[in-house]
Amino acid sequence: KAALGSLERIEQCLRVFGCVNAASPFPSVSLVMNGASDLLVLALGDKGRHARMTIGCLLPRNAAAEVEAIFEVR
Repeated sequence: KAALGSLERIEQCLRVFGCVNAASPFPSVSLVMNGASDLLVLALGDKGRHARMTIGCLLPRNAAAEVEAIFEVR
C-alpha cells in the first residue's frame, strides 16, 4: 500500500513463491505457506488468488519464511 498509494491499483496477484525454513524431511511446507496465500485472498478478494510454489530450505538468520509475490498493477 505504501508503494502503490492504494491497494485498488492491484489488478491481480499472479504468483507467490515461498521458502519455508525447514529441516529435511518436513512434508508440510505447503501448509505453512497457506497463511500467506490466505492473507492475500483476505486482503484482495479474488484479485488475491494466485499460482504458488513453495520449497523447504535453510534460511539465514533463522527466518521462518521468505515470501515473494508478483502483482499486476495498473
